[in-house]
Amino acid sequence: MESFSMTDVGRSRENNQDSVFCEDASVGLFSNLFLVADGMGGHNAGDLASKTCIEEFVNALKKSDKRTPVSALEAAVSYANSAIIAKSKEDPGYSGMGTTLVGMTIDQGTAYIVNIGDSRLYLMRDGLRQITVDHSLVEEMVQNGEIGKEQMRTHPNKNIITRALGTADEPVPDCFEIEVNEGDVFLLCSDGLSNMLDDREIEKIISEEKDLKSMCKTLVDSANEAGGKDNISVVLVRID
Repeated sequence: MESFSMTDVGRSRENNQDSVFCEDASVGLFSNLFLVADGMGGHNAGDLASKTCIEEFVNALKKSDKRTPVSALEAAVSYANSAIIAKSKEDPGYSGMGTTLVGMTIDQGTAYIVNIGDSRLYLMRDGLRQITVDHSLVEEMVQNGEIGKEQMRTHPNKNIITRALGTADEPVPDCFEIEVNEGDVFLLCSDGLSNMLDDREIEKIISEEKDLKSMCKTLVDSANEAGGKDNISVVLVRID
């Protein structure tokens, strides 16, 4: 297994409110860990929310005594959520801050995935497939048949998310388990990538670039060339 990560401020934002974590070595009970968090709030609050999320999520896993990967991930989400809420009360400028989170660990041939918000995880295997489901207003509109999937990226309400860390006392993440195959490529990203590039463009870049560093750079550069309207974060993991 190999991995590579990159985060970029984009072309429209003054600061980067995304945070990433990319570790091939063990983190607590896990053999590896990959995370992307996309903060929201005021100028500094979103940045603080995503950083707090990553730090406290990792700390929770290092201290975890849970017996299964899913229970450990869910407990870490709850721990990070409480830390963000506590931090938001320290300064009036932090009030209402929150963050998305998408994460993955691979253990004994299975990928364990957790997400809350609209940061995504994709699997590239015989084509690109989105594994996570966005917790967003436009995703609900797609599910209700009000708009098509292809309209999500350009819809005026695309940035309204329905679940996030720091916004409720009891977070409700989704968890997924996927058997991994040799040659699989997993992509974790913030919406600064998925709102700028459609799935066909992302698939083309992953299929054409040979090494993960080039894939990351091309994905980020392409998102910037398409407008770079938000921070762009990418974590790539390939199963060798």
